[in-house]
Amino acid sequence: MRKPFRWLSVAIVLAMGVMVFAFMIQKVGVAASGGAYVEHGWNVQFTAPLSEQAIEKGAVYVTDQQGKKVKAKLELSKAGKELQVKGLEPGEYALNIDDQALTKNFLKSFKQNKIKFTMYESIETVTSADELKAYFEMAKNLQSKGQSEAIVVESVQFEEERSDKASSESSGHSETNVQVQGIDEPDIMKTDGDYVYTIAEKTVRITDIRNDQLKKAASIKMEEDFYPSQLFIQEDTLIVLGEKMIRQSKKIAAGDQIMPMDGMTTIRLYDVKNKTAPKLLREVGAEGYLSSARMTDGTVYVVTNLYPMIWALDEIDGATVRPRITDTASKGLSYMAYEDIAILPGATEPSYTVVTAIDLKLPEKSELSTKGYLGSSEQLYMSKDHLYLTATKYNFEESGSKAMIWNPGTANTQFFKFTLDGLKVEFTGSTGLKGTVLNQFSMDEHNGYFRVVMTEGHMWNDKNPSKNHLFVLDKGMKLVGSVENLAKGERIYSARFMGDKAYMVTFRETDPLFVIDVANPAKPKVLGELKIPGFSNYLHPLDENHLIGFGYETVAEKNPSGGEPFIRTKGMKLSLFDVTDFANPKEKDTVIIGGEGTYSPVQYNHKALFQHAGRNLYGFPVSVYEEGSKQHELVFKGSGALIYEITPERGFSLQGDLVQKPGKGQQYEEWETQVQRLLYSKDRLYTVSNSDLTSYDFNSFTRLGQLKWNDKK
Repeated sequence: MRKPFRWLSVAIVLAMGVMVFAFMIQKVGVAASGGAYVEHGWNVQFTAPLSEQAIEKGAVYVTDQQGKKVKAKLELSKAGKELQVKGLEPGEYALNIDDQALTKNFLKSFKQNKIKFTMYESIETVTSADELKAYFEMAKNLQSKGQSEAIVVESVQFEEERSDKASSESSGHSETNVQVQGIDEPDIMKTDGDYVYTIAEKTVRITDIRNDQLKKAASIKMEEDFYPSQLFIQEDTLIVLGEKMIRQSKKIAAGDQIMPMDGMTTIRLYDVKNKTAPKLLREVGAEGYLSSARMTDGTVYVVTNLYPMIWALDEIDGATVRPRITDTASKGLSYMAYEDIAILPGATEPSYTVVTAIDLKLPEKSELSTKGYLGSSEQLYMSKDHLYLTATKYNFEESGSKAMIWNPGTANTQFFKFTLDGLKVEFTGSTGLKGTVLNQFSMDEHNGYFRVVMTEGHMWNDKNPSKNHLFVLDKGMKLVGSVENLAKGERIYSARFMGDKAYMVTFRETDPLFVIDVANPAKPKVLGELKIPGFSNYLHPLDENHLIGFGYETVAEKNPSGGEPFIRTKGMKLSLFDVTDFANPKEKDTVIIGGEGTYSPVQYNHKALFQHAGRNLYGFPVSVYEEGSKQHELVFKGSGALIYEITPERGFSLQGDLVQKPGKGQQYEEWETQVQRLLYSKDRLYTVSNSDLTSYDFNSFTRLGQLKWNDKK
């Protein structure tokens, strides 16, 4: 709440003037996590700098639960926008900030003058059903007041090192386009060079592509209550991720009436040594929906989110709001043990993040680890040694409204860091930063430092326009450097980290590409900026000096009501960015595909990108539309895939046009035959759809054969 003005010399006759002036006062925002480890200290960020004398004058201080001042080591950054609190024992505290702490308090005031936080000696483990129920009662009350954390899941992009080098020279077949080299990501299609594994509706198909043939090897039909969605392949083990519906316990009468079935993210392990007769070895599951998964060094890590039925808290035992887990190698379906459930620092939302790790070396009987954390998560970034999860926290206090559409309020993000050692997943730190994260590519770890780009605010808020930041944190999740307030009034559309450089695309009317030097973690700086029409949704490194942008062309149209012009999305745009001269990035070449309505899944899913780095070939599924003679009329021109040779010297050169023209009277692409993925093996190229797998000569791109699947037969 804003404190009242104390201008004793102001005459009553100026009261109206003071009221008008109050509306012009800028509120100062605060970004901080709800808690931290004693060892690391607690960090707070401000949208306006504090005075250098704020601590010395006692305008900033810490109090305990009883409101008494306590001794604490307060350190203010040189810029005055970050405060670190150290020297506290485990317990609950509040940071108190007077308006006098600001450099110009006659123009600014704090949104919150007291910020509560908790210092933890170590991550807290739940010990009983009563404690668990008390947590959800607290979270339920906060939620009803519009103060709980909210979940916003968006698809997005970034990386660690050059992860996109296709291993064509060594393996001779496609691999999934992933963010970090050596960290595999699940997809709807995988290949080992001899067989193709795909998901279509409720069936996993195995196709034999050896000896230039297309032959059905096996079809794994799932039962009615299991829905496969993602795949991994590890030697002779096929890993199928999906959702399995399980019936609620009969004890939960209210739940049975409202939601009789719950979803369980399930990991099914198949022995596919004999490709024509896959054998189910084991089924492992954790209650909740699949957030994301990764695989490295023979270990699969799966993150799920669970929202228990807190509306039925009055009718159920606290023990039943624990996540249920299953493992056919042991005791089957059971509730997670209390000692495996912990509370993430600052967590207040009524949900769980569950992390499951399974060793694939002996899939039938290998060890399994499943841990539950009270608190939600959204985006996931994983390096060789660490897992990072994000959680968006919304503040609705400015207007008191709970309506997200009309009053989104302000949003900050909490980051949770876990250290990985095989099956051991250990929580090691957290922090809070201002703004929100677009997707996994907004995050990166390099030489022990965690880097992230974020958008703060909303780009259509003229009074407080959005702005974009880059933050660098050390191993202890302490902020060590930043570049802030970039591209005001815009938001991040894509980003990519490449070693000591970060590339970020923002958009509102034009597409600024920022080149940021992050070689010195303490002093990142913008080296160059390029403004062009359109925007890129995904950035992909071509080499250390060039990036490929996948996005859309845009045009500005006059607003009949005056004000800012309308921005219309036109055809799909490919851009080749030359960043050899970091201070002067250039758009070296472009391709515009189709017109308004044209789209490709590569715009929102990097796994849809096909690549053969050895031949400089890049491809993607596409549906092409053009504008008709009538206003806003879209004419379907065909669906399929396009393959380009992309080089720094020659730019874009179309090599394979696999777009099939529409049949007579066809106005839209057909879902069953629409290309979902492309892959290659040796001298053959393949396109995968829900109904078929088609082969092409990899040199001439002429069609060679097609295998049509009919799972009903």
